Amino acid sequence: MKLYVGNLPWAINDAKLKELFAPYGDVQEATVIVNKFNKRSKGFGFVTLPDAAAEKAIAEMNNKEVEGRALTVNEARPMNNDMKAEAQ
Repeated sequence: MKLYVGNLPWAINDAKLKELFAPYGDVQEATVIVNKFNKRSKGFGFVTLPDAAAEKAIAEMNNKEVEGRALTVNEARPMNNDMKAEAQ
Protein backbone atom coordinates (compact mmCIF):
# COMPACT_ATOMS: atom_id res chain seq x y z
CA MET A 1 0.00 0.00 0.00
CA LYS A 2 1.26 3.45 -0.87
CA LEU A 3 1.01 6.06 1.89
CA TYR A 4 0.95 9.84 1.63
CA VAL A 5 3.08 11.50 4.31
CA GLY A 6 2.46 15.23 4.65
CA ASN A 7 3.75 18.08 6.81
CA LEU A 8 7.27 16.66 6.75
CA PRO A 9 10.05 18.66 8.38
CA TRP A 10 12.24 20.29 5.70
CA ALA A 11 15.32 18.32 6.84
CA ILE A 12 13.75 14.93 6.06
CA ASN A 13 15.19 13.20 2.98
CA ASP A 14 14.41 9.82 1.38
CA ALA A 15 16.72 7.90 3.73
CA LYS A 16 15.29 9.54 6.87
CA LEU A 17 11.73 8.96 5.65
CA LYS A 18 12.50 5.27 5.13
CA GLU A 19 14.06 5.13 8.61
CA LEU A 20 10.90 6.65 10.16
CA PHE A 21 8.70 3.90 8.69
CA ALA A 22 11.12 0.95 8.95
CA PRO A 23 9.77 -0.17 12.37
CA TYR A 24 6.43 -1.00 10.70
CA GLY A 25 7.74 -3.40 8.09
CA ASP A 26 9.64 -3.76 4.85
CA VAL A 27 9.70 -0.27 3.31
CA GLN A 28 9.65 -0.94 -0.42
CA GLU A 29 9.95 2.72 -1.38
CA ALA A 30 10.29 6.06 0.44
CA THR A 31 10.38 9.25 -1.58
CA VAL A 32 10.31 12.89 -0.48
CA ILE A 33 8.91 15.11 -3.23
CA VAL A 34 11.27 17.95 -4.12
CA ASN A 35 11.04 21.09 -6.21
CA LYS A 36 12.64 20.26 -9.55
CA PHE A 37 14.35 23.65 -9.80
CA ASN A 38 15.94 24.14 -6.39
CA LYS A 39 15.84 20.51 -5.14
CA ARG A 40 14.23 21.57 -1.83
CA SER A 41 11.57 19.42 -0.18
CA LYS A 42 7.95 20.31 -0.84
CA GLY A 43 7.10 19.00 2.64
CA PHE A 44 5.47 15.73 1.63
CA GLY A 45 6.35 12.31 0.33
CA PHE A 46 5.23 8.74 -0.24
CA VAL A 47 6.07 5.45 1.47
CA THR A 48 5.18 1.99 0.17
CA LEU A 49 4.68 -0.79 2.73
CA PRO A 50 2.89 -4.18 2.80
CA ASP A 51 -0.84 -3.64 3.54
CA ALA A 52 -0.89 -4.80 7.19
CA ALA A 53 2.23 -2.78 8.00
CA ALA A 54 0.77 0.26 6.24
CA GLU A 55 -2.44 0.12 8.29
CA LYS A 56 -0.41 0.02 11.50
CA ALA A 57 1.82 2.87 10.29
CA ILE A 58 -1.22 5.03 9.52
CA ALA A 59 -2.68 4.35 12.96
CA GLU A 60 0.55 5.14 14.81
CA MET A 61 2.21 7.81 12.64
CA ASN A 62 -0.74 10.05 11.73
CA ASN A 63 -0.48 13.22 13.89
CA LYS A 64 2.82 12.00 15.38
CA GLU A 65 5.19 14.89 16.03
CA VAL A 66 8.52 14.67 14.20
CA GLU A 67 11.00 17.53 14.62
CA GLY A 68 8.22 19.80 15.85
CA ARG A 69 5.72 19.01 13.07
CA ALA A 70 2.64 16.77 13.29
CA LEU A 71 2.72 14.37 10.35
CA THR A 72 -0.29 13.63 8.17
CA VAL A 73 -0.27 9.97 7.15
CA ASN A 74 -2.98 8.29 5.10
CA GLU A 75 -3.46 6.04 2.11
CA ALA A 76 -2.27 7.77 -1.05
CA ARG A 77 -4.97 8.55 -3.57
CA PRO A 78 -4.42 8.72 -7.33
CA MET A 79 -3.84 12.20 -8.70
CA ASN A 80 -6.95 13.42 -10.51
CA ASN A 81 -6.91 15.62 -13.62
CA ASP A 82 -7.38 18.87 -11.66
CA MET A 83 -4.32 18.07 -9.54
CA LYS A 84 -2.27 17.17 -12.60
CA ALA A 85 -3.01 20.57 -14.16
CA GLU A 86 -2.01 22.38 -10.95
CA ALA A 87 1.23 20.38 -10.66
CA GLN A 88 2.44 21.50 -14.07
